[in-house]
Amino acid sequence: MKILFIHQNFPGQYKHLAPMLAARGHDCTALTLKVTKPTNWQGVRVLPYALPNRTDQNLHPWLVDLDTKVTRAEACFKAARTLRDSGFTPDLILAHPGWGEAMFLKDVWPKTRMALYCELYYLTGEEHLDFDPEFVRQDSDLQTLRIRLKNLNNHLHFAHADAGLSPTRFQADTFPVEFREKITICHDGIDTTQARPNANASLRVNGRDTLTRSDEVITFVNRNLEPMRGYHRFMRALPRLLKERPKAQILIVGGDEVSYGITPPNGKSWKQVFISEVRSEISDHNWTRVHFLGRLPYDQFLSLLQISRVHVYLTYPFVLSWSLLEAMSCAAAIVASDTEPVREAIQDEQNGRLIDFFDQNALIEAVCALLDDKAKRENLGQTARQFVQKTYDLTAVCLPRQMQWLSKVMDETTL
Repeated sequence: MKILFIHQNFPGQYKHLAPMLAARGHDCTALTLKVTKPTNWQGVRVLPYALPNRTDQNLHPWLVDLDTKVTRAEACFKAARTLRDSGFTPDLILAHPGWGEAMFLKDVWPKTRMALYCELYYLTGEEHLDFDPEFVRQDSDLQTLRIRLKNLNNHLHFAHADAGLSPTRFQADTFPVEFREKITICHDGIDTTQARPNANASLRVNGRDTLTRSDEVITFVNRNLEPMRGYHRFMRALPRLLKERPKAQILIVGGDEVSYGITPPNGKSWKQVFISEVRSEISDHNWTRVHFLGRLPYDQFLSLLQISRVHVYLTYPFVLSWSLLEAMSCAAAIVASDTEPVREAIQDEQNGRLIDFFDQNALIEAVCALLDDKAKRENLGQTARQFVQKTYDLTAVCLPRQMQWLSKVMDETTL
C-alpha cells in the first residue's frame, strides 16, 4: 500500500508509526517543510516542499492565521500535484492538519482515503479560552469570534476526511459531534523501555554540579515556559518552597518562545517576566539552587526525570504533554494540576497528587509532603509507571491500536 504522510515537522507524531509501516513493506512517502532536499528516514522517502515568497498584505488580524495555513496548503497542493503527475497515487494520506497543509489534497487525489491527527478543536468559555482570569483578553466576546475563525482550518479539513485519531479523550471531545463520530482515541505511545527508572541516573547541571537520586530534586518541564503550562504558578511558589526546602534543587526545562497562548508584554519572554516578579523574594543563596536548563537532548531529559524526587506538571485544559507521561513512566512522584486532560492520566492519591491549578499553597504543601514521605513517593511512582505501561505503552498498546485503526480506515482485516 502507498501511504503519504503530511506533517510540517515530519515525523512529528508519526515518528513510530511511519517506520513500522515502512518496515512492513508499505511504500511510505512524506511531504514536509523540514527538509530542503529528498532524503530517506527509516524507510520513508521524505520529500521537501517550499513556501512562496509573500509580500505583506493588509489583513484583518483574525485572518492572519488562516492566511498562513492557506499559503502552506497551496504550496503542499503544488508539491502533491507534481507527485501525482510523476505517477504517484497514494492509497492513504495520514496528515496533521494543524498547519493547513492537507487542505487541498483531496483535490489532487479525490479517491484517496485521508485520516487526520486531531490534536485540538479550540473552545471558548471559562473552562477553556477564559480559564485563567489573569490572562483573559480584553472583550471576551470578540475573542470568541476570533476562535471561531481559528477553527475554520479544522472544518476545511474535516469536510474531506475519512477518519481521525486523537491521543486523548479530552482532545477528541473538543471536536463537534459531526467530527467526533469519525475520531478514534489512541495515544502516540510512550516507549516505557526507554523512559524507565534508573537508580544510577545522574545529570550535570549547567556544567557545574552533578545531581543524582540522592539529591532533593524538584523538576518542572515545558516545551516553552509560558502561562498555559503553569510556569507562572510554579515560579510564584518558589520563594516559599526554597525557604521550606533548604536542600532542594529546582530544575526547570523549557525554551523562551511561545508555543501556545498570548505573547508576553514589551518584547520580553515569559521566563524573564516571572523571574523578575519573584526574584526579589528569593535570597541570592537560594537562587543558586534554581537551574534553568533550556531544552535538553532526550537522553539528558530522561536523566532529569529519573533523578526527580517530585515532578510538577501544570496545565490549562489543553493538549496533554508527553513529558507528563514520560515522567510517570520513569516512576517519578507527580504533583499536577487538577484539570480535565490531566485527570485522564492521574488519579489523586493513586498514581500522583492533583491540586487546584490556582492554589499556590496546595502546590507547595503537596510537594513538601511528598519530599518528606519516601514510601509515598515510591508507591505513587511505581503505580504511575504501571498505569503508563498498561495504558500508553508504545509497543504493547498504542502501535497495535494504531494499526487496527488503519485497517479499519482502509476496510482491511490486516494492514
